[in-house]
Amino acid sequence: MTQPARKPSDAVALLFSIPEHKRNHEVLDGVLVERASPGSDHGFAQAKTVEACVPFNRRSGGDPPNPGGWWIMTEVEILLGASSIARPDLSGWRRERAPTRPQDNPIELRPDWVCEIISPSTAARDRVAKLRLYQEQGIPHYWIVDPSDRTLTVFRNTDQGYLVVLAAESEDKVRAEPFDAVELAVGDLFENE
Repeated sequence: MTQPARKPSDAVALLFSIPEHKRNHEVLDGVLVERASPGSDHGFAQAKTVEACVPFNRRSGGDPPNPGGWWIMTEVEILLGASSIARPDLSGWRRERAPTRPQDNPIELRPDWVCEIISPSTAARDRVAKLRLYQEQGIPHYWIVDPSDRTLTVFRNTDQGYLVVLAAESEDKVRAEPFDAVELAVGDLFENE
């Protein structure tokens, strides 16, 4: 049985005890959990969500179609508190908080936005355990992209916890915070071209 991590070095040691070529895991509240192997719907939605973030993944100061101001990364390990190392599908840091791209492994700077693409086997974890973890760690924005029901749910962290600020379906065109400077056609995250 895995012993819970009690300090950041314990969580790091637990995760990094797995050889890199076999490491498809996270440590959530001190428990080592295996991540799902993504299917086609997951992979497509992740790629399209990254594409939707492209106007922001650059320096600030662009015109409205390219506002910039963010570092956006996929599948990076992030130290969250003493007992968790998460690997969200997408993560973003405002460049005003992170003038240079976070490069440590795991990244110790809390992201300003995370996004999970739901897989059938991890839906409960993403909707409950990770939502709670991200909220407790003060991550301001959390997106859940669900390819099976073709929805986008956007959460904002408040004093009372995460608040749903947007629930959108495939037919909707939205301005989803924190990337509300650019309109997003939700269906584009799921449609084949």
